This record gives sequence, structure tokens and C-alpha cells, in this order.
Amino acid sequence: MANTQQTHPQQKRSPQLPRGFDAWLLDCVPVPGCSVCGAKWRQLLARKQTGDLTQAARHATEIRDHTSGVHEQP
Repeated sequence: MANTQQTHPQQKRSPQLPRGFDAWLLDCVPVPGCSVCGAKWRQLLARKQTGDLTQAARHATEIRDHTSGVHEQP
């Protein structure tokens, strides 16, 4: 018996995040006077504007990690 089932090419879809999830994911505040936090903040905003939430989230994580001494100022 012949297989009559049609196959459809997979469509590329970007994952749909729950409403407000990106705001939670990117929630951070750069430490005043820290040049690294300032640079990461500008990069976060640029990536967010282009829709690259993965990279924006990485910058947000680095800003939040300031208190752990990851990028202490000399």
C-alpha cells in the first residue's frame, strides 16, 4: 500500500516567549560609575532593539553579576 501522507517543509519560527518574559529576563540596573556596566547597558539596549534577546540577556546577566566582582574597576 502506498503512503499517501503529505509532508510539509518545516517553517522556521522564532520561539514565542510569554508576555513580559523579556522584561523579566532583561531586568537589571547598571552600577553608577562602572564603565563596564555602562558599556554592557548600551550593548543590551542595542541588542534588544534589533530583537536579539539572547545576546541582550547575556549583557543583562553581566550587569547583574557586578556585585560578585566579575568586572571590578581598577
